[in-house]
Amino acid sequence: MRFKLIIAFVEDSKTDEVLDAAREAGATGATVINNARGEGLNKKRTFFGLTLEVQKDVVLLMVEEHLSRHILETIAEVGEFDQESGQGIAIQIDIEDAVGVAHQVETLTKVIEDNL
Repeated sequence: MRFKLIIAFVEDSKTDEVLDAAREAGATGATVINNARGEGLNKKRTFFGLTLEVQKDVVLLMVEEHLSRHILETIAEVGEFDQESGQGIAIQIDIEDAVGVAHQVETLTKVIEDNL
């Protein structure tokens, strides 16, 4: 079984909604790293020297490759990434090898066989 890693940078107010949608789309779990910050196309506004920015979370999802595109698109839709600049981004990369996922492989095998 092959896996992809989806890395999503999500506004903290939308993290729970994105996680729920990812699970409904086929993700079997996630890791959330809180308090991330970044800078996109436009620099952040400041007010008397204080930066006004929305807090971001980094969401890591290791997903089966046949489900990855659907999960990625679901995350983008729920997170409203394409609605307005600065809402968030998500990428997927190949995973060469993984350990500790044997318990998920059984469940995912049944799901993939049903979908194919």
